[in-house]
Amino acid sequence: MVESQDSRGERRDEAVGATERGIAELVAYALNRDLIGEDDVTYAANLMLDALHYEPTGAFVPREAVAAARAAEDHPDLEVILATLLDDAVARGVCDPGIASRDLLDTRLMGCVTPRPSEVVRTFWERYEESPEAATDYFYRLALDSDYIRSYRVARDRKWVTHTRYGDLDITINLSKPEKDPKAIAAALEKQKSGAAEPYPRCQLCPENLGYAGRLDHPARETIRLIPLSLAGERWYLQYSPYVYYNEHCIVLSEAHVPMRIDRRTFERLLEFVTKFPHYTAGSNADLPIVGGSILTHEHYQGGRYEFAMARAGLREELSFPGFDDVRAGIVDWPMSVIRLDGPDPARLVELADRVLTAWRGYSDASVGVLAETEGTPHNTITPIARRRGEDFELDLVLRNNRTTEEYPLGIFHPHQELHHIKKENIGLIEVMGLAVLPSRLLGEMERLKEVILSGGDPAEVPEVASHAAWTAEVLGRHPEFLPQNVGSLGEKDAAALDGIIEEEIGQVFAQVLEHCAVFADNEEGRAAFGRFVSSVG
Repeated sequence: MVESQDSRGERRDEAVGATERGIAELVAYALNRDLIGEDDVTYAANLMLDALHYEPTGAFVPREAVAAARAAEDHPDLEVILATLLDDAVARGVCDPGIASRDLLDTRLMGCVTPRPSEVVRTFWERYEESPEAATDYFYRLALDSDYIRSYRVARDRKWVTHTRYGDLDITINLSKPEKDPKAIAAALEKQKSGAAEPYPRCQLCPENLGYAGRLDHPARETIRLIPLSLAGERWYLQYSPYVYYNEHCIVLSEAHVPMRIDRRTFERLLEFVTKFPHYTAGSNADLPIVGGSILTHEHYQGGRYEFAMARAGLREELSFPGFDDVRAGIVDWPMSVIRLDGPDPARLVELADRVLTAWRGYSDASVGVLAETEGTPHNTITPIARRRGEDFELDLVLRNNRTTEEYPLGIFHPHQELHHIKKENIGLIEVMGLAVLPSRLLGEMERLKEVILSGGDPAEVPEVASHAAWTAEVLGRHPEFLPQNVGSLGEKDAAALDGIIEEEIGQVFAQVLEHCAVFADNEEGRAAFGRFVSSVG
């Protein structure tokens, strides 16, 4: 069919109107969120015109268009405004349709209305004079309003709470960030150590990301803002995580691009951070592959305004360390092996934590599979977490070991093979504290598994969910009403209950995941072994 010249002209006019209207709505949004001021309207609109490679007609007057957008009864959501502009850019051939290209462009558009770094830093410290909470409230709201945190994507993550013998564990199925393979994480660390040429920015945590336009294999960062901090006499920065696994999920990163390292200064920095921001928790991923986080190439910590299940856990045994009568200590009632230190003087906690770390780095107990090193490769490290308890400081030291064997090629103290259908990725800081970050594949697999169960089918015969077959048999053993011979009598209410059952069972698997990561199991043998290590600290 041949389209007439008139109809093509009308379609061009509609596209022109949509772009100009979208720019006006986006600038209006920025004004309403106090990202920019009235004097910035024309400037911001012109930056967007350039980003979109779009030349308007002389009838487009930004001040008038923005005023009209603000006066309108309906104000579209930010996601809708950006989608309209991106769709038009794709239709005009100035943006590829892929999600990576669209993300680069919408971040550039939001960068046009995000306050300059110096303005953000100045405002943050002005608010800090009121209180640390006022400063972080401002900074977090900026991260949301500037779309650095794409809250509409994060909202799609599946979240629930499962009650276990260790308390209420938080479970999330992550839909906003791809999980990294443990081998890829280790390979990135080895590449850095080898001195191979690195791109710019060297990693996603380098301060050089500030304002970076991004590329297809590196996210745009025009909207990221960094707050400079001094920790243990060094320059660090505070930013927020764009994936927000929990409330006010922040990242504290070193100015230097150096590998993760747990040592005495780690404890000093963490405790100084919670001194500056007593309403936040702060912790560090371990510094070895398998038991560390997804980025080992740049030293950083994570924190936020959230009470994790680990923080609510009490002690199952009190401890005493010679010479540290002023520090309360104990073994936490938690699936992993955790020593907790409490006291009013952070310097004393640092001193004792350093002794525990030094002892653990060189400690072996072959009877429970713990070897400090094999063939010169170290295996022992710690995941530390700092928080405040009123005027006191608290430091949790989670003992980790990353040794592998033929039986456990991904790690002895790592989720074992029978749990990989739910979780096989690294168990890092966030999960150590009791918040599961499960892979996005699970969402589709659980929906398919529900269909198979309700149809009376055999999961082992369905490729998409065959890995869950053995686990499903265990679940149905606890819920025989969903056995194949019984599903025909189920009503709609019963079928709906299956969602809750599956979530509950996944949460219990996560508790098992954490148990597998304990270097000293919570049984008679493990408790005795834990006691031997504590005695070795001296």
